[in-house]
Amino acid sequence: MVLVLGVSAGAGGARAMLTHSDQPHLPPIDHCTVARRAGAGVEEPVFRAIELMRSSAADRDEFVTGIAVTCRCALHAEAVRAAAGRSRLTIVDEPLAQLRYLRFSGQLPAEGAVLLYDLGSSGLTLTEADCRTEAILGTKRSTLLGGDGHDALLRWRLAHEGVTIDNAASREYKEQLSCARVVTVGDPDTGRRIVLTRSDFHDLTLAGVHHSVSYVRQLIDETGVVPRAVALLGGCTRSPSIRESLEQLLDLPIVYDCEPDVVSVRGAVLMATEQPAARRVRGIRFAPPQRPAAVSRRKVIAAAAVTVALGSAVTGLLLTAHDSARPGPGGIPAGPVEVAGTSSNSLPGK
Repeated sequence: MVLVLGVSAGAGGARAMLTHSDQPHLPPIDHCTVARRAGAGVEEPVFRAIELMRSSAADRDEFVTGIAVTCRCALHAEAVRAAAGRSRLTIVDEPLAQLRYLRFSGQLPAEGAVLLYDLGSSGLTLTEADCRTEAILGTKRSTLLGGDGHDALLRWRLAHEGVTIDNAASREYKEQLSCARVVTVGDPDTGRRIVLTRSDFHDLTLAGVHHSVSYVRQLIDETGVVPRAVALLGGCTRSPSIRESLEQLLDLPIVYDCEPDVVSVRGAVLMATEQPAARRVRGIRFAPPQRPAAVSRRKVIAAAAVTVALGSAVTGLLLTAHDSARPGPGGIPAGPVEVAGTSSNSLPGK
């Protein structure tokens, strides 16, 4: 079974998934999330995640045959490429990986365009692409919207009620509201507690959702192609209120994966299977096998020297055989001892 590793790189860190090449849609063998350290480059959490997953594979006595890393922008891709050195990995544009997985899982229409609405922690990325050819028709990016902004709005809302929490706590409460309609928030210093509802969070994010819809319409106007569906990606789209608002405002069919924040890394897994080291499984088209490695110059020179030496030896044997056929002294053909350089008179009995 071929073991492959997919990694998605982002402003907040890296997410990695270790799985078999024919099981990108199933629960992974192992996975990890590495947060980006303050002041560190985007490449640091990427290679930390790769190291962790390689160790996990080694513990299973298995070897990772392919690694793919998705990057949102050229700047991130260049940073990862520079840090990779001679490490063998594939760097992929994130929208391409997302499209590849959505196609693999059968969530996209067979024809027409789709719009990828990726609302992550650091911002909103819109990509319109052709479902069949995966050609990118247009893109837009905004850092005014995103999970970090939602966290800030939530902290502001709670502070207005006399409850102060940190970034990690606000993110945790926000994620809880994706599953529950009501959560109780407490101030760790004062002990004050208030009730926060999903409706409260909806009111905080509604203006941003409206703003994002204007971005979507601008992109459609620029490409001149109305998408047949909108795929909601990124951790922020886990919020039911955000999904419901987008569906009402866009008036387009919605594609939603049950794990929208790991679509990129699952797409990276698929791209990793297309590396030459991976095998063909379940009809997925992989890259052709690698050509044999080129023979080094030193080996070529050594082989030539051996060939010349063998040629000289063969030539000497042929000349010797030719001389042995000539008559010896007195017209008598030379005997084998003479050919060896010994006179016939030196033989015993002579």
